[in-house]
Amino acid sequence: MSLRTLAAACGAALLTQIAVSPAALAASAPGQWVTAWATALQPIPQQPNLPPLYRAPSVAGRTVRQIVYPTLSGSSVRLHISNEYGVTPLVVQELRIARSTGGAAVQGSGGVRATFDGKTAVTVPPGGAVDSDAVGIDLVAGAPYAISSYMGAEQTLVAWHRVSNQVNYVSLPGNHSADALSGAFSQRFTQFAWVTGLAVDVPAAGSVAAIGDSITDGMRSSLNENRRWPDAFARRLAQAGDHSTAVVNLGISGNRLLNDSPCYGDALARRFGRDVLGHAGVKTAILLIGINDINFSSMPARSGLDCDFPHTSVTAADLIAGYQRVIAEAHRRGVRVFGATLTPADLPPQRESIRLAVNQWIRTGKAFDGVVDFDAALRDPAQPDRLRRGFDSGDHIHPSDAGYTAMADAIPLDAVVNSTRK
Repeated sequence: MSLRTLAAACGAALLTQIAVSPAALAASAPGQWVTAWATALQPIPQQPNLPPLYRAPSVAGRTVRQIVYPTLSGSSVRLHISNEYGVTPLVVQELRIARSTGGAAVQGSGGVRATFDGKTAVTVPPGGAVDSDAVGIDLVAGAPYAISSYMGAEQTLVAWHRVSNQVNYVSLPGNHSADALSGAFSQRFTQFAWVTGLAVDVPAAGSVAAIGDSITDGMRSSLNENRRWPDAFARRLAQAGDHSTAVVNLGISGNRLLNDSPCYGDALARRFGRDVLGHAGVKTAILLIGINDINFSSMPARSGLDCDFPHTSVTAADLIAGYQRVIAEAHRRGVRVFGATLTPADLPPQRESIRLAVNQWIRTGKAFDGVVDFDAALRDPAQPDRLRRGFDSGDHIHPSDAGYTAMADAIPLDAVVNSTRK
């Protein structure tokens, strides 16, 4: 039994004492809870001499302030706290949400305090998760909100969402969760931690979950500007007058469909149940994954931290079988899945042939509930194995801000929205 599995098992009894499951909470409360913002966690490699990118900030006895942009409006919210990958209890001594006014500053007197079964502090066992009680706050879709968590005196950071494309903050020692000004928040970091979901009580609403790798995560998009394709899709919905469909981003940079990674999280086929189906109100998923499965077999092995391990070769048939498992799991829960074609990545011929075969199956296989043709939206007509110049961020794999907008524009709006209404 792995350490993670053992820790989760040992903490299960404690979790039942301090937390109510999301399903039980939803059943016991009026209205309908719909996840309006979310992120997916990945473990931080635990070994000496980590590269700077994988060194976590010190959070013990400090306040962590994270900036999020919900995609639904409402007046009652719940915050989801996860200790996924933890090997010790996660201790949050106070948690608040407030409207952000820029940087680490917030409106008023630090916003509204969240409680957990009526208590201001919560302890989440290893591998566990907990939802806060309902919090009354006027939430405006598309506006920034600061979630401030004053952490336990021994707390360490062992899991995060590494590529947030958002500047977040760690304070000097002490409880600064109610600070309106930014002076105490002396350290910046560009990850998300612990808070993995924000749900809003909204009748007749639903959520679209975008899940995949770095192209869904928004790698190389503009920092602090919400230029990822799920952000652009949320804006497109709002501009079309749709104010009851949320969009949540559950991409993880480096993620693969079929294999776990020391740095890039659990395989998507394994994390789908937790990271998509575990969120309230998700009716539809848009799935874009597979390019890392194709590429990582050719990456050189590294001594020390090898984020691309295992260097497993895959075929188009392997990826198709993985998609079919995800689709079946979603359908068992009544969630529809739109398959997105793999975007051009300037691959050598053998790997490009796998990408083309996968895309042909996505378009014609009729296994998905719909197709989003991101490949057609981004490819250069003269060189279809490459991104169009204006859509290339410069590394020939990740789109530019304009490319991410083109992806959002390629999503069949009516089909996706209708799938959230059924």
